[in-house]
Amino acid sequence: MEDQGQYAKLFNEMDSQALITLGLILVSTILLIIVSQRGLNWVANRLHGQVRFRVFALVPLTRLLILIAALAIAVPIIIEPSLRNMVTLLGAIGLAIGFALKDYVSSLIAGVVSAVELPYRPGDWVNIEGTYGEVKHVGMRTVEVQTPDDDMVAVPHLKLWDSAIYNANNGGTSLQCVASFYLHPEHEAGWVRKALRDVALTSAYLKFDEPIIVVAEEKPWGTHYRIRAYPVDPRQQFLFVTDLTVRGKTVLSAAGIQPALLPPDAALDA
Repeated sequence: MEDQGQYAKLFNEMDSQALITLGLILVSTILLIIVSQRGLNWVANRLHGQVRFRVFALVPLTRLLILIAALAIAVPIIIEPSLRNMVTLLGAIGLAIGFALKDYVSSLIAGVVSAVELPYRPGDWVNIEGTYGEVKHVGMRTVEVQTPDDDMVAVPHLKLWDSAIYNANNGGTSLQCVASFYLHPEHEAGWVRKALRDVALTSAYLKFDEPIIVVAEEKPWGTHYRIRAYPVDPRQQFLFVTDLTVRGKTVLSAAGIQPALLPPDAALDA
């Protein structure tokens, strides 16, 4: 009975006038959100350049402000606005926000850890759960990675806790690239290795300070060759691999070496 009395003190008595007022607030909120979203989208679609994107950014902000205003009007109608009730309400809201933002706080803590351990830094080429690209910015909550497709991906720092972080150059300029060739088994392996090494040595993108390795691996369908070498700049990695692949195919074709013929269900190594 005492608990029921406390709950009765927390909430106001809901009469017909209060219900009508709450209904009007709900309808007005929905209408304002719809009108603001459609109006801002209409304006943004008739603008150009950076202004257009700034107007689009106002859509969620406007919706949030409308919802906050609606709650500020509706809460005093439902709850008795006494100091005790407000403290109880704010405590419940704080607890809910704490649960909702636990991942956010975890990302902030991981951001501090990343600033000390340096698993990535701007200019590094990283792979985080399948997202590969160059680190452009390390923020408090996220690390921004620009992919080869020119997408900017924001990865939360909390991935540090349970995911492997692959760093290809780790703060330096040395990044190993791999160019693969799949050849028919009937060929002179020693000559092929030498020819592929010469292809790497004559590349305009080669970093001569690092070693060149040609790896051969026998498969049931043929031989898999890999040129492992380093470009001058990590940003040239795709141009470097393309150059090695194109010129390597030209050299092998001129020597009459046939590519491997794989069965449809054969799986190639990465």
